[in-house]
Amino acid sequence: MKLVMIISIIICIVVVLVTALVTSKAYSVSHTVDPMPTDDNHNQSEENKIS
Repeated sequence: MKLVMIISIIICIVVVLVTALVTSKAYSVSHTVDPMPTDDNHNQSEENKIS
């Protein structure tokens, strides 16, 4: 029973460490936003949809 508790605690510690690593890596990713389309591009895309 003591061995099972030790293994369980080790697994919990590993899960917490991996979660912290993945979370810190996710926050370091630089997110960008695409620029707004101009009116010319918007009108051309609407014309293409109609044709």
